[in-house]
Amino acid sequence: MDSTTEVGVKANSPSEDQAAVLARAIVTTLNEVPDHAISYIDDNVSASLPPGSHVDSFWGDGATYWTRHAVIKAVLSNGSYAKYFMKVTHTPIGRGNIQGEYESMKAIHGLMPDFAPEPVNFGKYASNPEICFFIMKFVDMTDEIPEADSLPEKVAEMHRKGISPNGTYGFHVPVNQGALQQPNTWTISWEKFFTEMVTRCFNWELQIHGEDKEMQELFKNMVEKVIPRLLRPLETGDNDIKPRLVHGNLWDGNARSNIMTDKPIIYDASSMYAHNEFELGPWNLPRYQIFRPYIREYQRHFERSEPKEDFEDRLILYRYRHTITSSAAYLNNLRYRETAIRDMRYLVEKYPNGYEGEHGRKGD
Repeated sequence: MDSTTEVGVKANSPSEDQAAVLARAIVTTLNEVPDHAISYIDDNVSASLPPGSHVDSFWGDGATYWTRHAVIKAVLSNGSYAKYFMKVTHTPIGRGNIQGEYESMKAIHGLMPDFAPEPVNFGKYASNPEICFFIMKFVDMTDEIPEADSLPEKVAEMHRKGISPNGTYGFHVPVNQGALQQPNTWTISWEKFFTEMVTRCFNWELQIHGEDKEMQELFKNMVEKVIPRLLRPLETGDNDIKPRLVHGNLWDGNARSNIMTDKPIIYDASSMYAHNEFELGPWNLPRYQIFRPYIREYQRHFERSEPKEDFEDRLILYRYRHTITSSAAYLNNLRYRETAIRDMRYLVEKYPNGYEGEHGRKGD
């Protein structure tokens, strides 16, 4: 079993030390997107714009942890103007991020055109194949997050409409969670899909920050006891949740309001077909502005899954995945790890006996 899927992987052999160095180098390099990547318009970018159009002007528009941004103003074939938003990054990991985001936004926009910017294209620079780009139609947004009486309703609508095309959990392309690629292999069981996803995230975090004996023992109990206890009842017996399209990283940095319509709009997606409540994990973290009032409003539009009494602890489990992924994204910062450990302690102490029902894992 490889190091991304084995629970509690050790990190003290020479090969594993090298893997840790490589993991940290991947994150460091991903963050070093060259500024010159948005100092010109590459031929492949121009070719991605509508036929007959040409670039009138462009300008830099900020950056995130591992991308640089630009706005392109183009003259269309009919003489009118249109604006496009472009993100650029580099490295093979960055290309995976870009492709996963393009396909995620394509799925959300195709389902609800007013809820996400329209993706246009992604690809590599002709002048430098190391540089990757993603273009979408420009949407003028506010600086504030959408109100609690608007965003949850739209998210619930997306979850109701976005049914998995084949009835299983996953996505048709991998997406990245930070610098870690999530394969999104189609899986019949949510318990299995989530276990494999969170294990991969956990082991990546270990490579980034090193061993922690307590954390590794806690995670072993999470996999063997907590996850089966909280997720198996969702899809066994009389219960049968459906895989729903989720944004996958919906915290307050990825949601704003459209200035023209005043409606919520979301972006920077890492989508998959998942249990819809998985989306609410980040909303259960007090460090974010999208917090408990948004969860309460969501429940007015999408009822809690059975068993309802496990709802709050499922959200702690789901926010744990978000937190451990955040921990792996930031070198030399252990505060997210400390938060993850607190959540693991709570869940492991509450469910020491694990799943005690009569059913095996779905599909096994």
